[in-house]
Amino acid sequence: MPQMKNNLTVRRVIALLLTYVTLCVAGGVVGGMFFIPGVLGLNGAARTIAPSLKTENIDFDVTSLPQKSTIYASDGKTVIASFYAQNRTVVPLRQVSQPMQQAVVAREDRRFFEHAGVDMQGVLRAFVQTFIRHGDTQGGSSLTQQYVKNVLLIEAKEKNDPIAEYHASEDTIARKIREMLIAVQMEKQYSKAEILQGYLNIAQFGRNNLYGVQTAAKRYFNVSAADLNIGQAATIAAITKNPAKYDPSVPENQPEAQKQRNIVLDLMLQQHFISQADHDKFRAEPIAQTLNLQDNSTQIGCQVAGDAGFFCDYATKQILNSKEFGKTAQDRSKLLNEGGLNIYTTMDVHANADAMQAARDTIPVDDPSGFEVTIAAIKPGTGEVLGFGINRTYDPTDAAKNDPTRTAVNYAVDEKDGGGGGWGVGSTWKPINLVAWMQSGKSITQSLRLSSYYPVGSFACANYGGQPYGWNVHNSEGGTASVESPLQGLIRSHNTTQAGMAQQIGLCPIGEAAKAIGYHNASGDPDPSTRATLERFNGSMTIGSVAASPLTMANVFGTLGANGVECTPIALKKVVNKAGKSMKVPSANCHQAIEPGIAQTVGYALNQGVVQPGGEAATTQLDGGRKTFAKTGTNEDTYMTTGGFSPNQVASFVSVNNAEVPISFNGKTINHKSYGQWYGMYIATPAWKDFMNRYLADIQAPVDNNYGAPDPKYMGGASTSTNNTGQSTTGNNTIPDRQGYEQQPQTQQQQPQTQQQQQ
Repeated sequence: MPQMKNNLTVRRVIALLLTYVTLCVAGGVVGGMFFIPGVLGLNGAARTIAPSLKTENIDFDVTSLPQKSTIYASDGKTVIASFYAQNRTVVPLRQVSQPMQQAVVAREDRRFFEHAGVDMQGVLRAFVQTFIRHGDTQGGSSLTQQYVKNVLLIEAKEKNDPIAEYHASEDTIARKIREMLIAVQMEKQYSKAEILQGYLNIAQFGRNNLYGVQTAAKRYFNVSAADLNIGQAATIAAITKNPAKYDPSVPENQPEAQKQRNIVLDLMLQQHFISQADHDKFRAEPIAQTLNLQDNSTQIGCQVAGDAGFFCDYATKQILNSKEFGKTAQDRSKLLNEGGLNIYTTMDVHANADAMQAARDTIPVDDPSGFEVTIAAIKPGTGEVLGFGINRTYDPTDAAKNDPTRTAVNYAVDEKDGGGGGWGVGSTWKPINLVAWMQSGKSITQSLRLSSYYPVGSFACANYGGQPYGWNVHNSEGGTASVESPLQGLIRSHNTTQAGMAQQIGLCPIGEAAKAIGYHNASGDPDPSTRATLERFNGSMTIGSVAASPLTMANVFGTLGANGVECTPIALKKVVNKAGKSMKVPSANCHQAIEPGIAQTVGYALNQGVVQPGGEAATTQLDGGRKTFAKTGTNEDTYMTTGGFSPNQVASFVSVNNAEVPISFNGKTINHKSYGQWYGMYIATPAWKDFMNRYLADIQAPVDNNYGAPDPKYMGGASTSTNNTGQSTTGNNTIPDRQGYEQQPQTQQQQPQTQQQQQ
């Protein structure tokens, strides 16, 4: 009787085993037609089964895996930052060393090259251990099955399907059966080499979302996957069993990581992949001494880009905001974080570093005054943004909320690009007036009779009807020059001259000229030529009461320094997808915006402001006798600015202010200096000169002093024009404006009388 019970038990076990194995290799066959293997444990049995199972439209192509995107500086070598959902760099099998391939096979699936997707011997061993001996649960999964499991998990995460993600990882026989069925089908469609390649690229080889053999090789040993030796390969192959526990970069993990590495070496020896001598050699090495850890291999995003963080943020915004990279914001974000892009930017490592240094030298990051120095640099005639300088530390984390020295706001760019609403530009606007003046066919040497009072209606034009009140405007020393040319008005930065020019030509041509050479408002209505903008700023626009980003103003000066060629600022030179194909990037749309003669003549006028006695830009003179083209400005007593260019080399703009709440500079101590009344020459101009001199020296820019030859047709006027107010004028045109300090317009009757000084 006992013997009969034993036989019955054996039969039940065998029946259960047969059922289990049969389901593993043939379950789900349409119509129930299949062959049961005659001999358990024979790997060839799986090859006799031809299930019609579909792979559920799952893409097992290794190139479809989520991959890390990398952002480079303009040199194509300097890495700015990486972005990834899974830190992975896909490599073909031929770029993985033979010891690495052998180590994975020895560790995960020693009969990988023999079975057809399901290792029957492994299944039998796992069955006996788990269900008969009641020992530790064993999976018996082949390497192919593990690849399937990983792909199913990624697919579920990609679809944001938590239920599918659960089923792809649950510890049940049903999951195993599904994996086996797909694995058998996979091996009919893919070669062993393709499957091994897929596994090596998809497997997790450490903490912090570290995936793929190439990333692991760089992380732990600073070598490529192609150069991994036997010991290194064994170390990496051991990690997959428990990525958190066996990650050797964690000091407390190293004893166990070394033990697991040695197990892999033992298996490689047993499989005759390595010799006894190599086995003993690498087994004797302390694992800590073999490591060459690279911390940056697991760092992610602009927050780890250091001083390039602000540029990195701007560059990523160009991707996230541009339809070239996807129809929706979600599509573009996914492409950045999973698309394996190589993003080559316009950032010049010298320009960005020099701008950051100049900003921090001007006002230290922790200066008690709290004022921000913001610098934007662009390459004239190309639209290429070279770099940003901000005396802050880039930090997009919550820690920045309570630390005024840290921010994720790039004050140098427009609101839509991660910046703010822009800063008052002051007298740096005045070269735009000169462009509009010449476009209206007038000479910059023509004399104008000027006034300190202008009816706003006298600025009316096709798109602007004016306002029913007057504008009181005067220069910083009070009053106005009685007679002055637009050229002298720019050299001395006189406000009344700008108003006189606007009365002659109207505001519309000035708004249109601004738009043509690259100006736009940082927020709100971006077009300076629209009725809404003209009515908002009325005559005060001519002396820079508008709000723009430093990058926009750098681009304006870039147009003037490129013979009138205007370009849309760009941060991306080339983007290559994971298939190695270049993607379309936003275009700079470079075009001839104004006549070269006009640009050259404005250049001449700007330089005269540097070299003439009493010129307001005298303090901007660059080193080495380099011909200097610059304009200074102060907007009220809360913004100080300077902009200029070195022809065809670099244009830059500096704004100094308090970004959070506009406050007066006057009476403040800034970087250990105190003035009752601050001007741009004290702080914005030194920052501009510091950056320009540093950068031009770093790139060894040749001195070319030929730019700025005025066009004779804009230099011939000598007539005197009267204003149409009928009022007499006062003032002395020999008294220079103090570093671009201007008076905010005072209006009569309907206009409030509370406006402050415009500088």
